[in-house]
Formats: sequence, C-alpha cells, structure tokens
Amino acid sequence: MLKEFRDFIARGNVMDMAVGIIIGAAFTAIVTSLVEDMINPIIGLFIGGVDFSGLALRVGEGDNAGVFAYGKFITALINFLIIAWVVFLLVKGVNRVKDIAIKAEKAAAPPPGPSQEDLLIEIRDALRARG
Repeated sequence: MLKEFRDFIARGNVMDMAVGIIIGAAFTAIVTSLVEDMINPIIGLFIGGVDFSGLALRVGEGDNAGVFAYGKFITALINFLIIAWVVFLLVKGVNRVKDIAIKAEKAAAPPPGPSQEDLLIEIRDALRARG
C-alpha cells in the first residue's frame, strides 16, 4: 500500500493539484477581501448603508437561541459569483490562447504532399511512357 501511495504522490497531476489548491486558497482570500471591503460597501450605498455581514435573524431567546446569519450567506454568494466569473474568464482566456496557438501551428505546418494514390498514378504513367 505504501508503494501505491508513493506512486500516487509521484505523479505530476498531484503536484499540479496541490499548486492549484494553494493558489485557490490565496485567491479566495483576495476575493473575500474584495467582496467585504469594496463591493459590499458599494451595494450598501444603494440599499441604505446595510452591512451584509451583520444581517441575521435571531430565533428564540437566551443562550439556546438560533441565529440565521443570512448576511454572511449573501456575502458567501457574492464571493462565489465573483470567483465563478473570474474562473470563467480564465478558462475563456486559456481557450483563446490555445486556439491561437493551434491556428498558428496549422499555418506553419508544411502543405501536405501528394497522397499515396497520386504517387502510384505518377509511377504508372511514367512506366507507360517508357514502354
């Protein structure tokens, strides 16, 4: 089992995934700051200065009261939409670069030579002309 685990870890895909997770965590912190520190205040201006993070509905009384923190949910939803939009733009950009590279590769490729049938026809015609 240890050998299988070592082989799994040694694969390049695992390292790529680890790098992606680390970058994703850092990116999440940036997006969270963007939403909480820049977007929510702007939205708050339009809806009367409401701070989403503090929006909650308290159900019950005392220490056993439940709290529905829907403001935090709204913030998480905005975070998700921003992250999804940025990932969409990244994938779209990568696909565009990939398409450009494929087109450039096709343009740089030498034109295809004659087919096998064309060569056989030329040989046949050359043999007929000799004989």
